Amino acid sequence: MSSHPDLRRAEWRKSSYSNGGGGECIEAATNFPGVVPVRDSKDPEGPALVFHASAFAAFVGAVKAGRLHP
Repeated sequence: MSSHPDLRRAEWRKSSYSNGGGGECIEAATNFPGVVPVRDSKDPEGPALVFHASAFAAFVGAVKAGRLHP
């Protein structure tokens, strides 16, 4: 069995931080238990990164709390 999810069935959701202008946007698929695939919304046929759900939740929490700096 592969440890990588089959992303053909991914239900992609655009980040709520997206400005709608085609800038720095990501999409995440939320229909995979335990992992979160993430891709660049400008390149939907390109590669996706797959994170453990707990790691992605920690990242999102840090972004929301303003703990990450450009």
